[in-house]
Amino acid sequence: MTIFIQSLDYNLWDLIVDGPNLPTITLENGEVVSKPRNLYDDNDRKRVQINAKAKHIIICAINSNDFNRIPSCISAKEMWDRLEVTYEWTNQVKKAKISMLVHDYECLP
Repeated sequence: MTIFIQSLDYNLWDLIVDGPNLPTITLENGEVVSKPRNLYDDNDRKRVQINAKAKHIIICAINSNDFNRIPSCISAKEMWDRLEVTYEWTNQVKKAKISMLVHDYECLP
């Protein structure tokens, strides 16, 4: 999947890894919220477009069971992170699994 996305457009992969940087505004009280669509400029629309494209590619590549895990995700990065935990586990789990396998190997007669 990684190679497929990178081959289509490396910017899509960057967006999935780094996050979409969706348009936001800061309110008077300092709270940062999503920017209303009617205030988007051309750059904002490009950022939203590339996020939508990445989300589309991910959705087209997964089955219905996986789709049920990601319907509330706003960004492609959120989708990818949720799927990554499902299929690749977190780094902490990976390290624990590797440690356990190394220990089992060392205990072999």
